[in-house]
Amino acid sequence: MGIALEENEAGSLVLLEGTIDISSAAELKKLLVSALGTGKHLSISLAEAQYLDVTAVQLIWSASQQAQRSGVGFSLPGILAEPVAQSLTNGGFPSFPT
Repeated sequence: MGIALEENEAGSLVLLEGTIDISSAAELKKLLVSALGTGKHLSISLAEAQYLDVTAVQLIWSASQQAQRSGVGFSLPGILAEPVAQSLTNGGFPSFPT
């Protein structure tokens, strides 16, 4: 499991790796709130994520909605692993922003 935040002039990139579940929810929430607080574009890379539980999906969805309300750009760049794509679909988000 790994969660990291990279920031630069253009925006913030939250990198998720491995299994992201309830045990990492507090850290993920903290980084998402911090990234959104900059008012710059937020990207969340799921390319190295192997599994997201419903808590992780909800936090990412909430971040996307907050970005939209705040007028902040939001993206999920890269290719999703099949289990991650399935987690998003199972979480009720078939039209998850990509």
